[in-house]
Amino acid sequence: MRCYAVTENGKPLQPMEFPTPEPVGEQVLIEVTHCGVCHSDLHIWEGGYDMGGGKRLSLKDRGVTLPVVMGHEIVGRVAKLGPDAEGRGLKPGTLYAVFPWLGCGTCAACRSEDDNMCAVKPAALGVYAPGGYGSHVIVPSPRHLVDISGLDPAVAATYSCSGITVYSAIAKVMPMEPDEPLVLIGAGGLGLNAISILKALDHRNIVVVDTSPTKRDAAMAAGATKVVDGSGDPAAVTKRIVEACGGPVLSVIDLVNASSTTRSAFDALRKGGRLILVGLFGGELTLPLPIMPTRALTVRGSYVGSPKELRALIGLVRQGKVAPLPVRTEPVANINAVLNDLLAGNIVGRVVVTQPAA
Repeated sequence: MRCYAVTENGKPLQPMEFPTPEPVGEQVLIEVTHCGVCHSDLHIWEGGYDMGGGKRLSLKDRGVTLPVVMGHEIVGRVAKLGPDAEGRGLKPGTLYAVFPWLGCGTCAACRSEDDNMCAVKPAALGVYAPGGYGSHVIVPSPRHLVDISGLDPAVAATYSCSGITVYSAIAKVMPMEPDEPLVLIGAGGLGLNAISILKALDHRNIVVVDTSPTKRDAAMAAGATKVVDGSGDPAAVTKRIVEACGGPVLSVIDLVNASSTTRSAFDALRKGGRLILVGLFGGELTLPLPIMPTRALTVRGSYVGSPKELRALIGLVRQGKVAPLPVRTEPVANINAVLNDLLAGNIVGRVVVTQPAA
């Protein structure tokens, strides 16, 4: 199989070839057609995460070994079935979105289809197993595939990460009154997908914070109620958020999750407020402990989503309720230029790389 792989952290991805894997058991071999380029790929490319306080989480210490074939927002066709996948309803030639956030497959979380919460053995495609920057991927089971026939495959690819990540985060603040302000920090691919999903769920008051005027304009075009300039001192950003919302807010979803953004978000919460941390930018947040109970505040992480949530999201999309994310396609051979554009903050929406025809 052809692929582009990280062979040295922070250095250009290299074209490589490996034997095409053979599916066993209920595995399915997928021929990749599209793969979204996600901001978390930058952390894998760089080899770790900023944990704040001068600490850094090394992916090598978490069992990620080079070379890594990144790419987890995958769409492709069934190329070959393992013997136990036969008769499971998969249709050759049909396009499927791939659920990439795999675990051990046998623990209680995996058996209940909360694979993303597996604490036994993470096996995510594009991280621990070869991903969609390659021509083929092995999927453990037909249940990790969702039929997207009739949908734009480039847009559908984004639902396996960007889409279910925000869908799952939104679920953690619902139910809410439709006119209650809900604040989104970040108007990149995640933020724009979140706006579309909130509108599909009939939420009417969506306030979006971003440092980029271009991305704030994109948020308004996508259906945000108001936008807030996220640049400058965190206290000033908090003041702008509160003013835009007409007072302290009930729910904030931080899709950036940097030290400055979480500070602004936390300080904007009202009594009973909820801050959902999604992004992986890095840093730390110091909390004033007495006000956590006295104001009944919640700070909660949200990690991608589950196969159940991917199916539910694709169901919403099929109903025509989710406006498509702005997507640009590039051949996978341009992956290094795309990653550098993403690193520089120059991408609005999502870039999806395409594999050459077999």
